[in-house]
Amino acid sequence: MKRSIKALTVIALGLALVTAACGSDDDDNNDSASTTAAAAKPKIKIGAQAFGESKILAEIYKQGLEAKGYDVSFHDVGGFRDLEMKAFESGTINFAPEYAASMLEFLNGKKGEATSNAGETAEKLNVVLVPKKLKALLVSPAVDTNAFVVKKATADRLGLKSLSDLAAKGEGLKIGGPSDCETNPFCVPGLKTKYGVDFSAKFQALETGQIAQALDADSIDVAVLFSTDGRIKAKNYVLLQDDKSMLAADNVLAVVTDELALDPDLVREVANITRELSTDALIEMNKRFDIDKEDAADIAKAFLTDVGLL
Repeated sequence: MKRSIKALTVIALGLALVTAACGSDDDDNNDSASTTAAAAKPKIKIGAQAFGESKILAEIYKQGLEAKGYDVSFHDVGGFRDLEMKAFESGTINFAPEYAASMLEFLNGKKGEATSNAGETAEKLNVVLVPKKLKALLVSPAVDTNAFVVKKATADRLGLKSLSDLAAKGEGLKIGGPSDCETNPFCVPGLKTKYGVDFSAKFQALETGQIAQALDADSIDVAVLFSTDGRIKAKNYVLLQDDKSMLAADNVLAVVTDELALDPDLVREVANITRELSTDALIEMNKRFDIDKEDAADIAKAFLTDVGLL
């Protein structure tokens, strides 16, 4: 009897060991599957250009994608679009917040192909991105284009409300803006083409952070800022209306490598973030960055929380 009990015990122990071993294999397989699933998500390397809004947008995409389980790093590429493109080419970045019209005109040699239609402009952008092995994703409702602003005192003195007024009454005024304004079809060349006034001899190239300062100090009379710049509202600048539709659709969108664009889950998550962007939201966030001196990461977190993505 004891031998029988012992034999049964041995058999039972053997079965237990087999069951445990099988359970261990299942656990290992589950862990392996989880690891594989995590590894399947591509690593995102987001680049930001050297101005506040680009950093804010980069942080919005970074934190929004991190919340969905992506491994995301932030890279300040410095300078502007030329350095951003070099960062794409070197593999330093594979993702960047961009602007449809401006990027199109940068890449096509300023041919003036961008229009006021955001979808049409984005389609043209994707054509010129093909040889770069890049792709522009969903266009956002948020648009940030060049804005020509003057002090209220200047506007009152000369009766300036629009760019047509500037062309007619602004002789002798000095314009200050980023260096690419000299060749950008939506800046000094655009004023000549659309409004018939040539400010090239009166243009002063300035670092982005110095433009509003130069306007305040009367070193320039007209400042070229971004239309979502919080300082326009905070400092009561007069925004001159583009009454002849010189400015094309500079809507915000994400530009990614072809490799990232092939990932449908990533494209969907990026689109969910992009849809929440608006011009008014950018104005408020830029004010917090430029005027209130808040950190871009904190501003992005607050935005994502407000729209329910964090």
